[in-house]
Amino acid sequence: MTLAYPAQAAQRLAYLGLLPFIGGAVLAWLLPGVGDDTLEAHAFVMRGLSIYAATVISFLGALHWGAAMQRGDAETAVFAWSVVPALLAAVAALMPAYAGLVVHGLLLLVCYGVDRVRYPGWGLQPWLTLRFRCTLAACLCCFLAAAAT
Repeated sequence: MTLAYPAQAAQRLAYLGLLPFIGGAVLAWLLPGVGDDTLEAHAFVMRGLSIYAATVISFLGALHWGAAMQRGDAETAVFAWSVVPALLAAVAALMPAYAGLVVHGLLLLVCYGVDRVRYPGWGLQPWLTLRFRCTLAACLCCFLAAAAT
């Protein structure tokens, strides 16, 4: 079953999902981690951004599980891959922000790379443009926030 390009509502929601990434990156630079006044706020924002990134990465992996279930796919590799992003993102969320956010950015890129391979076989290729745009923006935000720590 081939799906048409993502509905406008899905596109809008995907772009709205970038707001925490953008807000976190902006606040990372507005609340420098120096001085007693902003250090706690900066740490809070970085932790929040890292947890949000881990949540999104877990969702991206879970999409593969759902697609495999829908298709009745028995390929172990698909199910195995679907849990890898969540496990790695959880580890990254426990790391200091300057390192964990870089790992999150790299994981987002890896997830997109896997999607580029899997989506066409599932008839989901029309979603790749949206995935690319969101991945690029989220990665950039993670890397910029990491640079601010």
